[in-house]
Amino acid sequence: MSQHRVTRRRRRIALTTVAAATAAAVTGVVVIPSAGAAEVPVGNGGYSDTRPAGTQGPTDNMGTPVLPTVTDAVADEPVPTNDWWSSLVFKRYADNPYSQPMYGHPLTYQAVAEGLQVGYPTDHAIVGDGRQYEFVHSADLTLSVAGLNSPDVKADGWSDWTVTPYWADNDRELRATIGHGLPYVYAETSGGDAEIITNGTPEVFADEGNVLGVTVAGNHYALFAPTGSDWNVSGTSVTASLGGNDYYSVALLPEREALETYSQYAFSFVTGSEVSWDYDTDAGEVNATYTLQTEAREGSETGTISALYRHQWLHTDDALLDYEYVSPRGAMKVRESNSFTTTQTVPGVLPALPESDGVDNARVDGYIADVLGSPDPFEGATDTYWTGKQLGKLAQLVTLADQTGNDGARDQLLTLIKDRLQEWFTVGGPAEFSYDSDWSTLTGYPASYGSDTELNDHHFHYSYFVMAAAIVAQFDPQWAEQSEWGGMVTELIRDTANPARDDDRYPFLRGFDPYAGHSWAAGHQGFAAGNNQESSSESINLSVGLIKWGSATGDEELRDLGVYLLTTEAEAIRQYWFDADQEVYPENYEHPIVGMVWGSGAAYSTWWTANPEEIHGINVLPVTGGSLHLAANPEAVNRNLDHLVDQNGGPFEEWRDLLWQFQALADPDTAKSSYDADNNAYEPEAGATRAHTYHWINTLATVGTPNLDVTADSPTAAVFEKDGNRTYAAHNYGDTETTVTFSDGTTLTVPANSSASSNG
Repeated sequence: MSQHRVTRRRRRIALTTVAAATAAAVTGVVVIPSAGAAEVPVGNGGYSDTRPAGTQGPTDNMGTPVLPTVTDAVADEPVPTNDWWSSLVFKRYADNPYSQPMYGHPLTYQAVAEGLQVGYPTDHAIVGDGRQYEFVHSADLTLSVAGLNSPDVKADGWSDWTVTPYWADNDRELRATIGHGLPYVYAETSGGDAEIITNGTPEVFADEGNVLGVTVAGNHYALFAPTGSDWNVSGTSVTASLGGNDYYSVALLPEREALETYSQYAFSFVTGSEVSWDYDTDAGEVNATYTLQTEAREGSETGTISALYRHQWLHTDDALLDYEYVSPRGAMKVRESNSFTTTQTVPGVLPALPESDGVDNARVDGYIADVLGSPDPFEGATDTYWTGKQLGKLAQLVTLADQTGNDGARDQLLTLIKDRLQEWFTVGGPAEFSYDSDWSTLTGYPASYGSDTELNDHHFHYSYFVMAAAIVAQFDPQWAEQSEWGGMVTELIRDTANPARDDDRYPFLRGFDPYAGHSWAAGHQGFAAGNNQESSSESINLSVGLIKWGSATGDEELRDLGVYLLTTEAEAIRQYWFDADQEVYPENYEHPIVGMVWGSGAAYSTWWTANPEEIHGINVLPVTGGSLHLAANPEAVNRNLDHLVDQNGGPFEEWRDLLWQFQALADPDTAKSSYDADNNAYEPEAGATRAHTYHWINTLATVGTPNLDVTADSPTAAVFEKDGNRTYAAHNYGDTETTVTFSDGTTLTVPANSSASSNG
C-alpha cells in the first residue's frame, strides 16, 4: 500500500512588528552608525560605495593597497579574481611584479621579466609528511622576444578559461594567450626576433624550417614560426626572424609522432573561450558546451586541439584522439575540434528530507525550542563567515519546523533570519556590504579569512546568505522581491556567480572555473602551488542556494545556473576531492581523500588544523538537502570514513554529528547506531543543530539512501531507496499544483508551495 505525504502548505506570512521586536531582543542587536560611507540604494536596503572607516580592501603581503594590473585595453572591464591565473592581476607580493606559477593543465606557466615560462610536469612528489602530492611547475621553455626585460606583467585580456598576459620594455612587446586544456601557447610580438630559451640544450627531432620539433627535459614541443621563417638553435637559445610578421606559437606534443597533427592548427590562434549550458528538465540532464574561438593567422585553418579533464571526458560522446596528457587531475584526453559537449544527470536538491515515521516531531520541536531559547541564536557571530554559518543553521530549522507543523517556531526563525539579513543589507549599522569599483567586488564588513584584503572565499561566505534568503523566499515571496530585499541578494549572487558576461560591475562567475569544473578560494592565487579550494561543500552550498532562490523567485536563469554549477562541481568533487573511481591520485599517495585541491595537486590537510576529523568534515559541511550528491558512490563514502578512523586512531570525536550525517548517505543504520549510542553527548558542529542531525539520520534510516540513478523533471526532487523500496520526494515552489515525473516512470503530485513524498 502506497503512502503519500504532503508537508503543510506554505503560508504567505507577514511577520508582525511584535515578532520583529521579539527577535531583536533575542539577538541583542545594537545599531552603531558608521561614518563616511554613502549608500547606494537597492530596494529597501543598499550597500556602501566606500569601505567603512578603519577597514581595508585588497592589499599586498606588506599591507599596502593594490590595484589590478591590467592594460588599457581592459581597464574598464570587471577584473576576474579567484581564478587559476589571478596572480597576473593581483600582485600579492611587493617584490614580484610578474606572477606565481599558474597551472593550466597540461601546461604550467609563470611570468618572469624575460617572458613566459612554460612547463609540463609529468613526475610528482609526495611532500608534507606524505600529506600532499604535487606536480610542481618547472620551466622547460621561456617564450620571449630577443632582449625582452619587462619591469612587470599585466593582463591584456581574458575569457572563460583563457588569459593573455602582456610584457613590454622600452623597445619590445610580448602577448601570450594561455588556458586550461590548451596544449598551445599563442605569442604575438614586436621589437625583435622570436626567442625561446630552453632549460638545457634541446634535442632537435624535427627541422622543417619554420617548424622545429625539440625535446626538453624529456618533454616534446613543436615551435611554429610564420611560413618563410627559420628556427636557429644556439645552445639554449632558439630564435627566428618573423619576416615582418608578429606571431609564433608553441605546442606541447603528447608524443613526437603527433607533430603532423598538431602542425595543422599551429596558426589557428585561440582568441577566446566560452561555456554555455542547457538544463533539459524533461531528461533531468545538463548539457554543457565548451567552445574555443579562433583566428587564422595564416592559411584558412580555424580548428584546434584541446585536452579534456577526467570530469569532462567521462561525460562526453564527442570523438577523442588516442593521445593523453599527464595532469594532477589524472589523464587528460585530446579532442580535435573547437568544442565539445558534456551531458550529466542532475542530482536533486530538497528544502528538507521527506517526512517519515522514523522521526519524532515532538523531539524535533524540542531541539528547535532549545535554539530559540538560547541567549543568542547567532552565537556571537559578527563577520560574514560566522554570521553566514548561523544564518544557514537557522534556515535549515525553518523547513523542519514547517514540516512538523510548528508554525510559531518557523515564523520566529524566519524573523531572526530576516532581521539579520536586513541588518547586513543596510548601510550604517554594525555590518554592511561595500562595493569596490577598482576590484569590481562587493565585500561584507566585518570581514574574515581574507575576504577583504585578499578577496578570498566570497562564494563560501555568501553561500549561506543566499541559502538563508532562499528559505525566506520560500515562505515570504514579498520579502524576496527585488524592490524589497531581493535586490541585495542579487548583488551577492552577482559578486560570486554572475551569469552575465556583459555586466560592467561584476566579472562572469567570479569563483567558479568552468573548465576546471570547480571553484577557487584565493582571490589572488598567490601561491607556488597555484590556487586552491578547501571546502568544496561550501561552494556547492552556493549552487544549491541559487537553485532554491531561483525556484522560489521564478528566476529560471539563476535556477538553471545553479543546476549547472551543482552538477559540474559535484562530479569534480567526486573525482578530485574523493577520488571515487581511484583513478586520479598517484599510486603511491596513501590517502584516499583530500581536504584541499591545489593547482599543482592536492593535500590531506586544512588551513587551520591537521586533525583528521576536520580534514574529512570540511568537504561535507553544511549538510543540507543539497548534500545528496555525496551519495553517488557509497563505497567511496565508506572508504573515506574507514580512513578517518584509521588516521584518527579510533572513532571520530570532533564534528561527529557532521560525520554521522555523511555516513548516513551510504550506511544509515551504522550512523544511527553510533548516534543513538552517543545519547546526545556530542557537541554540535558550529553550523549544525541537534534537530537537523536527529532528523537527517533518522529519516535516512527509515527511507534509505539517495538513489541518484533515478532522475526527475524537476531540480527539487529526489529518490531514496531501502531494501528495494523507493521513496519519492519533491518540492513545488509554484503557485499551482504540479506533477513531477521520475525517470523510472513514477509520478508524484505536489500541491502548490508544498513538499510531498510517496513510496510509490
